[in-house]
Amino acid sequence: PFLPGHRRRCGEYSGQPMPKGPFKSSVGVGRAEPEWASLNLVKETVGIDSIEEKGEKSEAPLDLPADVKSGNLETAPKKVDLLIVGAGLSGAVIAERASKEQGLTSLVIDVRDHIGGNCYDYVDEHGIRTSKYGAHLFHTKFERVWGYVQQFSRWIPFDHRVKGQVPDKDGVKRLVPIPPTQETVNTLFGETVASEEEMQAWYDAERVTPPGAEAANGEEAALSRVGPRLYERIFKHYTKKQWDKYPAELDASVLMRLPCRTTTDDRYFGDQWQALPLHGYTRIFENMLLHDPNITLRLGVDYFKERAAGTLPDYGMLVYTGPIDAYFAQQGMPKLEYRSIRFEEVWVPEPEEGYFQEAMVVNYPSADVPYTRIVEYKHVPNQPEAVKNGEVKGTLIAREYSSAEGDPYYPVPNPENRALYERYRALAEAEDHVCFVGRLASYKYFNMDQAILNALEIYDNYKEQGKFAPKRRPEEFGPGDGPK
Repeated sequence: PFLPGHRRRCGEYSGQPMPKGPFKSSVGVGRAEPEWASLNLVKETVGIDSIEEKGEKSEAPLDLPADVKSGNLETAPKKVDLLIVGAGLSGAVIAERASKEQGLTSLVIDVRDHIGGNCYDYVDEHGIRTSKYGAHLFHTKFERVWGYVQQFSRWIPFDHRVKGQVPDKDGVKRLVPIPPTQETVNTLFGETVASEEEMQAWYDAERVTPPGAEAANGEEAALSRVGPRLYERIFKHYTKKQWDKYPAELDASVLMRLPCRTTTDDRYFGDQWQALPLHGYTRIFENMLLHDPNITLRLGVDYFKERAAGTLPDYGMLVYTGPIDAYFAQQGMPKLEYRSIRFEEVWVPEPEEGYFQEAMVVNYPSADVPYTRIVEYKHVPNQPEAVKNGEVKGTLIAREYSSAEGDPYYPVPNPENRALYERYRALAEAEDHVCFVGRLASYKYFNMDQAILNALEIYDNYKEQGKFAPKRRPEEFGPGDGPK
């Protein structure tokens, strides 16, 4: 339905008036309506950005020294306390804590040419801050994590809200809040729900009790949560696009968590602290890793090639944040199954009013559209000043397609994969002087805050017991924000 450079914005497909400028409320850009924005405990700009305080004015990632980008370990230390594979959240947190509190030395290596893992963002040639690996929205209920991240960035309040292009009772696509709220139901089905009690009664009338005592699969779970009309329009085909499986082919647990809002709260998350880093996510990693004499960084380094060549330094402990099945590839076991994302970026030079769509994220749950969502980064309030001042006329959109090929993003939740992971986990626990940490090593989709807390707790174990090891199993962190 959209062509590169097309001037239309998706609100025109829903017959709704077009707001001007970025997605906002009476509270501000990127904020929910007052009743719900007030629940966000981030009230103003907070935190410390040491790089900015030293006079750095650039909004883009810093230029890294040639030896860091060289892919060459010859100039790296020959002996370190920690060899850390992966410069994402898990590796960065452990390197930073181990240095600051214990004075431990680390060599952090990453096969990519940048720091930050999947959190990496940058300023494109048009001046728009964009994320290389899809939208990242920081939110947490963990006070410890919120206190920790404020050491490495300034943060501004942000209430993530998602819209979806969903067919109404007459088959006309309408722009409605996702997850469904009172507004969603009223817009799609011509209802007049006006209170939480009425919304609960609507759900009760819609829901379908599973034939057995419990839901046997994802479809039965979804129908028992939201009923057939919302299921067909929002969840059924979106699930197929995300997983290449219909809900009936997935575990009931995958769809048993479908959110059933009875209020008018259209925020995607309900956590106490929700914010964006003022100068982007990459700045967090720059503050954690770049100016610490105990931490050496080398990018473009393939751990497995260096291991095979015998060129790794001597180390006391290996902290491995890559895929657990890749580490044990020589065992000849099957690979774990992941879903990936393909991003199709399009520069729109002259969108109406400067924007392509009404919100940063618009989902497309219908079967007639091949992508799952469109992200328009220009909406977020941590864009560079030139964007916020209206000096950048065009906009960048990213269509997302779920795929079986590509970088591993989301573990596929089924009994076979869980059983296979347990075999890998047993191998991992038998490895001496190796700590497996993070979403790829744990076969678990961690949110950013969960990944940070997991790494902090692994460091706690070292401080308390002298060994880097998790304090809890990955599933004990609860579900992440991956595709539900």
